[in-house]
Amino acid sequence: MSQMQLGIFSVSDVTPDPTTGRTPTEHERLKATVAIAQKAEEIGLDVFAWGQHHNPPFVASAPTTMLAHVAALTERIILSTSTTLITTTDPVRIAEDYATLQHLSDGRTDLMLGRGNTGPVYPWFGKDIREGIALAVENYHLLHRLWREDVVDWEGRFRTPLQGFTSTPRPLDGVPPFVWHGSIRSPEIAEQAAYYGDGFFSNHIFWPASHTQRMVQLYRRRFAHYGHGTPEQAIVGLGGQFFMRRNSQDAVREFRPYFDNAPVYGHGPSLEEFTEQTPLTVGSPQQVLERTLGFREYVGDYQRQLFLVDHAGLPLTTVLEQLDLLGEILPDLRAGFAEGRGADVPDAPTHASLVAADQGLVGAR
Repeated sequence: MSQMQLGIFSVSDVTPDPTTGRTPTEHERLKATVAIAQKAEEIGLDVFAWGQHHNPPFVASAPTTMLAHVAALTERIILSTSTTLITTTDPVRIAEDYATLQHLSDGRTDLMLGRGNTGPVYPWFGKDIREGIALAVENYHLLHRLWREDVVDWEGRFRTPLQGFTSTPRPLDGVPPFVWHGSIRSPEIAEQAAYYGDGFFSNHIFWPASHTQRMVQLYRRRFAHYGHGTPEQAIVGLGGQFFMRRNSQDAVREFRPYFDNAPVYGHGPSLEEFTEQTPLTVGSPQQVLERTLGFREYVGDYQRQLFLVDHAGLPLTTVLEQLDLLGEILPDLRAGFAEGRGADVPDAPTHASLVAADQGLVGAR
């Protein structure tokens, strides 16, 4: 069966539970995240991804610290980010930190780069938000070189020049972690992913399917333009959201107060409007299964599907119940994504597949 990666991602918000009024402590939220990651591996998911934020109500300010801890408590699951801030984090630190995590996790590491969606972060780190795209482009160019060249000389617009610099540790087995470029709305980021032949992750949780379709099609076209393969061979990931109960009416009733008060989309469109216009699915496991498999209708065969399940104040017990329900439909999700999959569609990249490609043991990727 093809290696479609299924997993979850977290944005690490510390949000009051609207049904009780209680807000978890930061300590509780961080510990809950570890429990969620362990549960993700237990039910057979492939990926756990954690964000990067530097402002309340989020606590994901040190993603490599969290992911290294989770690596020590797990054996199989891939540890990723959702997002690593390429604009306001020094690319030298990204190169060092994620190569270290790659070694400690025995290769179970990749990362998603993005600009982030919190404007005040830029001046806190001495950057100008108006330079967001230029920062993303230049900083990744440097990161890409740091992982592939033993000695780097560098001069750019946004950081101190480097002379004869070697980033340590070097990537595991000489192969850098796989990079996804994440974006909701920026075609420049899709272009960047295509230029390097990296993955493109369309977050897909706030916008209609037609917008996601356009972004993914742009990336696929440009991936082929730069000579990395056919459009169908481009590496695509999608975000998504669900809330499940065995009875769909129970799911809607239970999730509504969390949706109505969510930090990002609360007090806006109704739950019904939002589920109609975006990939958010609130209902039975069968409804989540069918809707998720339907994503292929507008993006084609793709490689990674991540779900947001632990936001908006949902208590840990509820999140773990959601993962149990996801685990029940996981075999059908895998079978559904494999059915009719094009023979030339590549599997999701892993450290083992990248090492094999580097050694010339297999074809592309």
